[in-house]
Amino acid sequence: MKRIVRLVCALSAVGALVSYSAALQAQSYPSRPIQVVVPMGTGSGTDIHARILMEELRKILNTSIVVINKPGAFMTVGTDAVAKSRKDGYTLLYGPATGITYSKALDPQNVPYDPIKDLEPLGLHAFFPVVIAVPASSPWKTLHDLIEDGKKNPGKIRISTPGLQTTSSFNVMIIEGMTGAKFLQVPYKDIVAGVTDMLGGQVEATTQSMSVLVPFAAAGKVRYLVTSRKMKAYPDIPVLNELGYKRELFSPWFAMYAPAGTPENVIKLLVPAIKKAMDSPEVTARINKIGGSVIEYKSPAELKKMAIDEIETISALAVKMGLRK
Repeated sequence: MKRIVRLVCALSAVGALVSYSAALQAQSYPSRPIQVVVPMGTGSGTDIHARILMEELRKILNTSIVVINKPGAFMTVGTDAVAKSRKDGYTLLYGPATGITYSKALDPQNVPYDPIKDLEPLGLHAFFPVVIAVPASSPWKTLHDLIEDGKKNPGKIRISTPGLQTTSSFNVMIIEGMTGAKFLQVPYKDIVAGVTDMLGGQVEATTQSMSVLVPFAAAGKVRYLVTSRKMKAYPDIPVLNELGYKRELFSPWFAMYAPAGTPENVIKLLVPAIKKAMDSPEVTARINKIGGSVIEYKSPAELKKMAIDEIETISALAVKMGLRK
């Protein structure tokens, strides 16, 4: 009996020591360099946004931050590395929606982590608006016009997309589901060809990232009908909510995460620091020069809710499209 008591006391002491050590580390955080994993290659849009943001976050946290690129497997290699890393706040993720929502929704059996349970959201940084556009000469002046024609002539209106497993493709399906219209999606590997073919009459409409269509619009060749995210530079392009619909379209996004189970003290330090960096006028100005994205901070709670909604919605659409069981 005495041996059992000693063993229990010893284990309790070890547990207390571990808890004390973890608390002490959290209080002194950060005391060494932080690694931020980007699950895409050097020079990618994600990488560029991350490096600009980390320059500001270094100043705020007064510590060294090293960006590590770990691309591969639909962004899951780098995301998984963070999910399985030590829960001490020294390995963080700056990644796109692809590795958080799309991979889980499209191929859940082969994603080695649960993005909701295994990752702790720290804040969303930027959206990449996706638009639906038609030729400037098109008889469709509004999204309503396009939808009404899609109801009267189901499957006749061809819309070019960057592929059947992309945000653009799912947005077309969201509109179909809400309105009863039916379109024929035409996937293009060459996204610019999807636009030029529209202008040439091979398809009647296109849905692409805003950045792809800007030069065509500047030349007066295309007309925007709707955007997935409101943009200050283009206030006249409506979002679905402004057109009377109850939800918005999806936009690709970049956000920061920590491994789930990271000490609460560390999370409480990181979240406001990351928000301050994301809200920095200097960071926003530098990213705006690159173009294509909308800086729009979302809190950890908002990010988590949005990710859950995307996974559920995309999963249902993927099953409907036959992309998964």
